[in-house]
Amino acid sequence: MAELKINGRTTVRKLKADFKAAFGSSLRIYMSTSCKGKMADDAATLASIRAEGAKGGELSVKGNKTVGKFEEEFSANWGIGVQVANASDTKLADNGVTLVAAGK
Repeated sequence: MAELKINGRTTVRKLKADFKAAFGSSLRIYMSTSCKGKMADDAATLASIRAEGAKGGELSVKGNKTVGKFEEEFSANWGIGVQVANASDTKLADNGVTLVAAGK
């Protein structure tokens, strides 16, 4: 089973690459929890862009987690909005499918 460990020292670029390698789906990372507006800079670390008051820490993600649950947990941890998209990053994944299924 695919698994990914995420912490505040992870850069946006590395997280997107590791996410794609682990689950086959694409990850869009925004500067706000609403997932509207500015996308996060690829060179930034998660700790440097997390929202004020967000706890940060480490998150362990397995491929059988649903897209919706992952997006909620990520936002709760770092105060950063993320959206999971298909492998070619052309369409957002349904919140009810698993992270692995989103990449197929």
